[in-house]
Amino acid sequence: QVQLVESGGGLVQAGGSLRLSCAASGGTFSNYAMGWFRQALGKEREFVAGISWNGGSTNYGDSVRGRFTMSRANAKNTVYLQMNNLKPEDTAVYYCAADVGPHAGYNWYKYDYWGQGTQVTVSS
Repeated sequence: QVQLVESGGGLVQAGGSLRLSCAASGGTFSNYAMGWFRQALGKEREFVAGISWNGGSTNYGDSVRGRFTMSRANAKNTVYLQMNNLKPEDTAVYYCAADVGPHAGYNWYKYDYWGQGTQVTVSS
């Protein structure tokens, strides 16, 4: 069983930056592709970013591509999401997820483990 704990959320002004972290425990971290999703109030869960098991490939949702960067440190069992040039529409609860497989997919239902989420609020 894998446990995921997100941190780094908070309140930031538009144009600012935040870095989210997700620490994993209870499994072999390098066996998992990882993803970040977000869900704004009243909206569906949205794919933000994904990274393969070894960090060799990443993919991003259209709304964040060019502004967000996902990375991982397998030695620390941690993934990161660097968010730059934040916009009010980025306001959401951000979730980290693990997929038993080498490559990160876009669909939330393919992920096996989820964190509890961290709130990101961007003021205008």
